Amino acid sequence: MAGLGTTELLIVLGIVVLIFGGRKLPEFGRALRQFKDEVTKGDDEDKPAHLEAGEADKKPEQG
Repeated sequence: MAGLGTTELLIVLGIVVLIFGGRKLPEFGRALRQFKDEVTKGDDEDKPAHLEAGEADKKPEQG
């Protein structure tokens, strides 16, 4: 599936404005941002502790 281009995004934005109205858009945007932040926070919590500490970047010593 191809990504959304400028034309498609403008069409979606127009439909959202028609459905929700101009006054609801800031509230809708805040809710969308809060959802994105929670998903990002959840992804960070799922990482193993050794990856967070940067241990994954270290190469094991060869002996």
